[in-house]
Amino acid sequence: MNRRRETLTSYLVVAPFAIVLAFPFYWMLMTALRADNDLYNVDVVPYKFNAGSPTSANFRFLFEQTEYGRWLANTALVGVAVVAITLVLSLPAAYALARLSGSWGQSIGVAIFLTYLVPPTLLFLPLNRVVAELDLHDRLWSLVLVYPSFTVPFSTWLLMGFFKTIPAELEDAALVDGASRIGALVRVVLPLSVPGILTVVIFSFSLVVNEFVYAITFISSSEARTVSAGVPTELIRGDVFYWGALMAATLIPAIPLALFYNVFLNRFIAGFRGGAFR
Repeated sequence: MNRRRETLTSYLVVAPFAIVLAFPFYWMLMTALRADNDLYNVDVVPYKFNAGSPTSANFRFLFEQTEYGRWLANTALVGVAVVAITLVLSLPAAYALARLSGSWGQSIGVAIFLTYLVPPTLLFLPLNRVVAELDLHDRLWSLVLVYPSFTVPFSTWLLMGFFKTIPAELEDAALVDGASRIGALVRVVLPLSVPGILTVVIFSFSLVVNEFVYAITFISSSEARTVSAGVPTELIRGDVFYWGALMAATLIPAIPLALFYNVFLNRFIAGFRGGAFR
């Protein structure tokens, strides 16, 4: 009886939060599946279909009359590249600062993290000059070059704290058994650091999907845009808002990201908790 009461209490506490958090997805789905004459009719209930059955016209408009498919592919390409670069740079840097740097490692780690706090609006002008000098304007490689400038500092700081939670005795035992320092890192440290690595992957990829300032600054042609820049520039034309297509465009990338967060939620929390350890 006590367990049943505790379960019921838990559901009563969690249910309002679940409803509030799920409502944006419900609203996006309802708007994406409704016809225009239903969307703009102020006399009907906005939480249900009022003008016939659901329609896929907004999704067809999105994929047939815009470059949305290309935007999705561009976002995925940039996201994978940025995640790979971030891991390649931040993993050895964080390990070196956590294990091999001595007493000044903590200070350097904090200094690296502080570079992440610099607002992008202060950096896009000098970075624009760099992109121009490298002749990368209107090319996805400009984003691949720029995004690690703020994913790497945060990821290094996060992984540095996570590596400190792993007992150094495990690496010492591997070194005694004949493993090299790199071998101990690959065979001992990295398998134990999966939550932290997943946190870096989720953070970096989510940033690529959501970042707008650099995406709109460095990319001007429609076919080269990512989702974050293509959706507001192509689906808002003057004072005309394509609400159905806008909601469909935001819902499509939101669903896999939400599922990914949900599946790896425990590891994601463990990664942040480990990264906060000092």
